[in-house]
Amino acid sequence: MSDMTLPGSIEPALRKGPDLDKGFHPLTGIIYMGVVAAALLFVAYSIYSDIDATGTRVTSYMPYILLFVALLIALGFEFVNGFHDTANAVATVIYTRAMPAHIAVVWSGMFNLFGVLLSSGAVAFGIVSLLPVELILQVGSSAGFAMVFALLISAIIWNVGTWYLGLPASSSHTLIGSIMGVGITNALLRGRDGTSGVDWSQAGNIAKALLLSPLFGFALAAILLFVLKTILARVTPALFGEPKGDQAPPWWIRGILILTCTLVSFFHGSNDGQKGMGLIMLILIGTVPTAYALNRSMPTSQIEKFTENSTTASKVIESKAAGYNVIGNPRPAVTNYVAQHQINEGTYPSLAVLVRDISTQVTQYGSLAKFPAETVGNTRNDMYLVSEAIRFLMKDKEAELSSADVATLNSYKGSLDAATKFIPGWVKFVVAIALGLGTMVGWKRIVVTVGEKIGKTHLTYAQGACAEITAAATIAAADGYGLPVSTTHVLSSGIAGTMAANGSGLQWSTIRNIAMAWVLTLPAAMIISGALYFVFYHLF
Repeated sequence: MSDMTLPGSIEPALRKGPDLDKGFHPLTGIIYMGVVAAALLFVAYSIYSDIDATGTRVTSYMPYILLFVALLIALGFEFVNGFHDTANAVATVIYTRAMPAHIAVVWSGMFNLFGVLLSSGAVAFGIVSLLPVELILQVGSSAGFAMVFALLISAIIWNVGTWYLGLPASSSHTLIGSIMGVGITNALLRGRDGTSGVDWSQAGNIAKALLLSPLFGFALAAILLFVLKTILARVTPALFGEPKGDQAPPWWIRGILILTCTLVSFFHGSNDGQKGMGLIMLILIGTVPTAYALNRSMPTSQIEKFTENSTTASKVIESKAAGYNVIGNPRPAVTNYVAQHQINEGTYPSLAVLVRDISTQVTQYGSLAKFPAETVGNTRNDMYLVSEAIRFLMKDKEAELSSADVATLNSYKGSLDAATKFIPGWVKFVVAIALGLGTMVGWKRIVVTVGEKIGKTHLTYAQGACAEITAAATIAAADGYGLPVSTTHVLSSGIAGTMAANGSGLQWSTIRNIAMAWVLTLPAAMIISGALYFVFYHLF
């Protein structure tokens, strides 16, 4: 790589880096486009098979064209996420010469794919729960599609913009900012206070994970490097050296660096890959509720547990509803509670009616797969609404629930979530393909920033390993709690931490630009998505 400044980069590289240009072989492009075409055909076939299994007759192809466009945009977000975020995972192995660049990106893309396939889905629905409940319940409406298009397009715009400037910005920050912008704008359009458009308790939990993880990454990587130097500097001085020209490190150091890169790639896939999954499920539920509103593959044993949990939860809710009567449709009262988190005399009795109705339907049909097509969407909405109401009740001090009551309601919520919050295998697969293919495209800008422009000296083997170990551990922990974190910020702050601990010095112009992107991402994404939602809301 020359010392010439790349378009949009922060400043010229301080020294000659690894060879990032291996040329382009036509066969590679043919294989790449073949994989893209095969993935799109697989999506179409999977949707057709799922719809056919329900016995639904197709009367109009327009909803499916809209569905395909929405899916392309959602997969486009994951594709951009791949080359925007995953570049961080390969920067250390490339700049320590542990792997050639063209092999590293393919390797990382493959383990991103594995991470997505083995993910739990908890992060996906944690992000979705930030969305306004009325839009989730009516996601097939024009407002629902305006929401999905607005937040995905705004996230893509900001991600591509920061990538062009070579800034390691957070896709997690971007998507969550987009969701908040849509939520606030939706509340204002409906004549409510803008603050009511977002679940601020959930947003607070996610914000803590996003804001604290870079600080944690900086501190942990610095401490880890300091400890390693204290213990191993005299025993294995090679570990704390830097590459000599293009010479690969000793085999054991190379193995450590490849292993840490593999772990970061895997956990990045398992966490970041879920962001698109939840939105894809919303799109599918909105356009093809007969196939995707309820988990049709839910086994009989879980149905029996569902009925048992319904009975015990009904007793808890009905005890709170004693003395109050439901007047008319119970859904508005429960929806109002979920949106505003204020208990009134209609909350408990209305919730009790919905719980009984859901239990009656599940018992009547005996399986979610046997629900009639005309009832599936309404039942799914009732289940989602009750689940969200219970989630807030368990945290609401006004609810005055005992620990036993909370445990009972939590078990029932688990049954509801198993019926409504599921991700088909083909959705995981195509998201994995999109993220993996994205990893192999456009990675150079972020790699150069992370590898050359954070510290004033070349990245050593130990620094690369410590930053990667910190990133992998942080992402894995967040994955366990169902919280999104920024791979970009954790890894880049980890490298900064190792540079500080090593006394290497930091390039403050880069640090300032990264920090500025960190601060501006949330409000910028909120403004872009809010404006787009306003336009799409009136356009549709």
